[in-house]
Amino acid sequence: MNFSSFLAQPEADSQPLPKRNLAGIPEYPERHDLHTELNADVYELVSIPAQLSHLVLLSDRQWIDQERQLIVALCDRYKIARPNSHFDQFSAEMGEFRLRWERHTEYSTYTVYRKGPFDIPFAKPAIAEIPQDWLARIPGEVLVATHIALDDRSRPSRSLSELANLFESNTVIGSKVSGGSASVWSDNQIHADGFSRILIHDDNLRSRQVGRLVQRLLEIETYRMLAILPLTLTRKVIPQLERYDDRLAELITGNELTGIEDEQRLLGELTKLASEIEKISAQTSHRFSASQTYYAIMQQRIVELREERIEGLQMLYEFRKQRVTSAMGTFDLVRSQLEILSLRVARASSMLRTRVDISMESQIRDLLKSMDNRAHLQLRLQETVEGLSVVVLSYYLIGIVGYGLKAIKAAGYAVNVELLTGVAIPIVVAAVFFGVRRLRRMVKKSN
Repeated sequence: MNFSSFLAQPEADSQPLPKRNLAGIPEYPERHDLHTELNADVYELVSIPAQLSHLVLLSDRQWIDQERQLIVALCDRYKIARPNSHFDQFSAEMGEFRLRWERHTEYSTYTVYRKGPFDIPFAKPAIAEIPQDWLARIPGEVLVATHIALDDRSRPSRSLSELANLFESNTVIGSKVSGGSASVWSDNQIHADGFSRILIHDDNLRSRQVGRLVQRLLEIETYRMLAILPLTLTRKVIPQLERYDDRLAELITGNELTGIEDEQRLLGELTKLASEIEKISAQTSHRFSASQTYYAIMQQRIVELREERIEGLQMLYEFRKQRVTSAMGTFDLVRSQLEILSLRVARASSMLRTRVDISMESQIRDLLKSMDNRAHLQLRLQETVEGLSVVVLSYYLIGIVGYGLKAIKAAGYAVNVELLTGVAIPIVVAAVFFGVRRLRRMVKKSN
């Protein structure tokens, strides 16, 4: 199944289909594209006997142009028509072999088909037909590599001893598939050439069943590996989650909070812990979601395979499904632990933040009360200063009045300086007092 085909952009050099009307009703512009997608063949027509080699390479979308260029270069080498400039699928006969390339969301597949009889199924695999210099230029990392050999029904079914030799004495597993129309064997091992091996014997397959069976087997091999892709990441994450869990318990139970400084310090540590947990969640959430999708598709393909037990052999995907199911259970557990741990940290942070807010409100209330007391004290001090200023100003004014009277007496006028100075004292004091009060009122009004 090619997820990228649903995301492919229209060809740059293609012309839009003319808009049609059905009984006067406008037609949806993309109707024919959608119809073509739904009815596109996702498998090759394979004639038995045949061999094929299948590669699945993990690669970023940035490599898609390089992959297309390689396909075009191979077409030029074998002098066949080039595909259009923007393509996500390609299939063509190239001399002795047929190549099928598909670009998916996060990986690409290369499948090489070779028709014709063979004596030893995996002695000369189909991928040997591909130029080695071309293979070396393919971008990405190999995730799945599988050889499949299809025996013709005219050939007697191979004995267990023959199968043991083909699979290099590894434990052989197998089953009847497609309602008993074919027998499939494997050893579930990666051999010295880096490929796993699957042998199919045609018991009663119809022509179109062969391609569907091969495609299902390839998709099961691909999706079971993609489903457990987060396994290495999960093994790294589990110890980190255990440390974070212990750290959270230590922060909650092992800290005595004696003041707001301790509370703020603990809140900062909880915030840092929450940030680290969210970082892990961001790194794993997409991978876990993709694994669930791949696992669901793998299960569907296994059901479509319609396996039946061969006496004395373990069923082909019985063991594999158990292992994948176990891994998926681990992924679900880690995702659940992440969610629970994140929730616990958020709840602890919320409670501590509430406590910090209450402490800060109490401090603010005490500060406002202190400021109120200080303002009251400042007012009293200001009133005292104003009283002193009245005395000082009165003293200087009376001194000026005294000097004036002495000057008048020195001029020859009969003036009783002491008497007039004494009389001026209450008048000056009263004038200064009321002047200062008036000035303070004017300042208050201006503010």
